[in-house]
Amino acid sequence: MKKQHGKLPSYKYIPHPIRDDGAGATDFGPRDILRDLENPDMLVPPATDAGTIPNLKFSFSDTHMQLNHGGWSREITIRELPIATTLAGVNMRLTPGGVRELHWHKQSEWAYMILGNARITSVDQNGRNFIADVSAGDLWFFPAGIPHSIQGLGDGCEFLLVFDDGNFSELDTFTITDWFAHTPKDVLAANFGVSKEAFSHIPTKQRYIFQTNVPGSLENQKVPDPYGAIPQSFTYKLLDQEPIITPGGTVRIVDSTHFPISTKIAAALVEVKPGGMREMHWHPNNDEWQYYLSGTARMTVFGASGTARTFNYRAGDVGYVPFAMGHYIQNTGETSLWFLEMFQSNRFADVSLNQWMALTPKELIKDHLHVGEELIHALRKEKWPVVKYPDTEHQ
Repeated sequence: MKKQHGKLPSYKYIPHPIRDDGAGATDFGPRDILRDLENPDMLVPPATDAGTIPNLKFSFSDTHMQLNHGGWSREITIRELPIATTLAGVNMRLTPGGVRELHWHKQSEWAYMILGNARITSVDQNGRNFIADVSAGDLWFFPAGIPHSIQGLGDGCEFLLVFDDGNFSELDTFTITDWFAHTPKDVLAANFGVSKEAFSHIPTKQRYIFQTNVPGSLENQKVPDPYGAIPQSFTYKLLDQEPIITPGGTVRIVDSTHFPISTKIAAALVEVKPGGMREMHWHPNNDEWQYYLSGTARMTVFGASGTARTFNYRAGDVGYVPFAMGHYIQNTGETSLWFLEMFQSNRFADVSLNQWMALTPKELIKDHLHVGEELIHALRKEKWPVVKYPDTEHQ
C-alpha cells in the first residue's frame, strides 16, 4: 500500500474518536468516513456508555435486494440482527400492477403502508373473503396461516411487513405457484375436476413477485361470497386515529383494543419534533422492534449492571431494545423524526420514568438521587410519551 504521508481525504469535516474529556485518539487509518459521520455517537460514545450491550441496529440499506419484474423486497431477520428474536421485518415495493402472489405464512403478518396504494385480498378458514384497498398510513394484519395477496395500484406502493418471529424469512413462505409446480398434474386434475391439459402452462417454480395489469375498481373486483365477508377487518387507518399530543410531538398507539384482529403485534407511530425526545421509559411486556421512517435519532439503551450503549439511527434503519431495558429516543435533526415501535404482544405497554418518580414519595426520590426541589417540582403524574427540552445540544 502506498504511504499517504499523513495526507487526509478532502472531506469538509473528518470526525475522530476523541471525546471532549480528551479520551480517545485520531484515526488516520482505513475507515468509512461517511459511515462515521452518520454515527457520531457510535464513533464517540458518551462517557456514560459502558459494558458489552450487543448491536441493536441494522439498516435496510445493508440488506440483500430481491429484484423481480413487478417489484423488490429486502428483509431484516435474526440472521442480520441476531438480538432480534421476537420480530422480523420486510421492506417491499410493488410497481403499478405488481403482485405479491397468493401465499400464506406460519407467522402472523402486520403491515404499515409507507407510500402509494395497494389492494389486498384474503380468505379465512370459514370461507369468508376480504378485499380492500389500502393507502399510506394504513395497516393490515393477517393471522398465521390465512392466505392473502398484495397488488400495487396507481403509482405502485411501498410498505413494511412485520412478522412475530425473528427467524422468519419472506423467502420461506407457502405460495400457490410453488405448490402447483410441485404437485403431479393428475392430482391437480382430480382435485379441481378438470383435465390435466388445464395445467399445461402453469409456472415451473414460484413467481413470488410478478408484473401484471393494474386491476379495475374495487367494486368491480368484489367476489360475492355465500359465507359473507370476514367480520373483523384486516385493515386499520392509523393516521385517522386521534393522536396523543404533547409539546414534543405526537403518538398513535394501535393494538388489539383499537385493531381487534391484531392479536400478535402491538405498535406505536411516534413523531418527535426538533428539540424533542421520546421520554426515558421501558416496556414491561416484550422486546421492542423499531423502524425509522424519517429524520435522524440517537438512542441510549440501559441494560442494568452498569451497562449502557448509544446508537444513531436514520430513515430506513431498524432498531431493537431487549425486554425491559430502559431507553430514550432523541431527535438529532432539524425536521420531525417519525418511527414505529412494535412488539410481539396484543397490548402496547410502557412505563414512564418521570411518572414513576412523580408517584413515589418525594423523600424517597431525594434520598436515592440526592436531588432538590427543582427536580421534584418538575415531575409529572401524567405520562408524556414525547417531551420537549430547552437545549438541543448533547455531549
